Amino acid sequence: MPAPDVSLVSHVSDTARWVAVYRAMESERPDALFHDPWARKLAGPEGEAILRSIPNGVATAWPMIVRTHVMDELILHALGGNGGGIDTVLNLASGLDARPYRLPLPPSLRWIEVDLPDVLTYKQGILPGERVGCTLEYAPTDLTDDGARRKLFQQVGASTTRTLVITEGLLVYLQREQVAGLAADLAAQPSFRSWLIDLASPDLLKRLNKTLGKSLQKAPLIFGPAEGTQFFESYGWQEAEFRSMFEESLRLKRTMRFAQFFKFLGRFYPKKMQARFRRMSGIVMLKRK
Repeated sequence: MPAPDVSLVSHVSDTARWVAVYRAMESERPDALFHDPWARKLAGPEGEAILRSIPNGVATAWPMIVRTHVMDELILHALGGNGGGIDTVLNLASGLDARPYRLPLPPSLRWIEVDLPDVLTYKQGILPGERVGCTLEYAPTDLTDDGARRKLFQQVGASTTRTLVITEGLLVYLQREQVAGLAADLAAQPSFRSWLIDLASPDLLKRLNKTLGKSLQKAPLIFGPAEGTQFFESYGWQEAEFRSMFEESLRLKRTMRFAQFFKFLGRFYPKKMQARFRRMSGIVMLKRK
C-alpha cells in the first residue's frame, strides 16, 4: 500500500469529511443501522480521498459506525425516555453530523450546532432547504477560544432549562487541560444537565497513533485519560452510563475481524484485564454530580 498523503488532513475539521464517508457506507447497506442520505455529498471527494489514504480505512469503519448508532440511541433515550425533559441539544464541534435532519426529534426541541464558521457555512451550503424535525440554530464558535466558548455557554445556559451537550469525536483531539477547561465551563451552567461523549484509553491511543499517526499529523489523537471517566469528576461530572465500543460492536454486528475469537480468549483473562479491555473505548453519558 502506498504511503498516505499526509497533506489530506491539514486540520482537525477535515476529519469530519472522513467520518461522513463511513456514515455514507453504512447508510448504503441493505441492513443499515441508520440512514444518512446526505453523508456522501457532505463528505465530498475530499472525504473519499482521505479514506483512501488511511491505512486499512474501510476495514476500520466499524468504530465510527457503532459510535454513530449508539449515540443516536442515547440521544433519543435522553429526549424521550427516563431522562426526558431535555429542551435543548448543544452539539459541540458538530462537524458534518446530520442528526437534526435524520432523527425523529420533537418539534419543541432546540438543537444548536457549534463549529468553526467555515465548517458551518459549508454544511449549510450542502443542506439548503432540507427539512428538520426541530428548531435548528447555528453558532459559529472556535471552542478553543476560552472567552468565546464561555460567552456562548452563558447565552445558551441562560435561555434553557435542561440541556444535553454532545461532543462526538472531539475530546480525543484536545489537550488534557483543554478538556478540563471545557468540562468546567459546561458544569458552570446549571441547565447543562447531561453530556454525551466518546472516550478512548491510553492503550487505544497508542495503537491508533501507531497506525494513523502519519495520516493525522495535523490532527493528532491526544486525549485518553488513564483514569477513564473519573477524570471528569473533579470538574462536576460523573458517569451515568458506559457503553463499551467492543461490546456494542458485537451487539450491532459491526465489529473487527476475529472479534468472536478475541471475545472467547477474553474469558480466560484476569478480571482486571477484562475490565481494562472493556473500557478501551466507549460511549459515555455523563451527568452533573
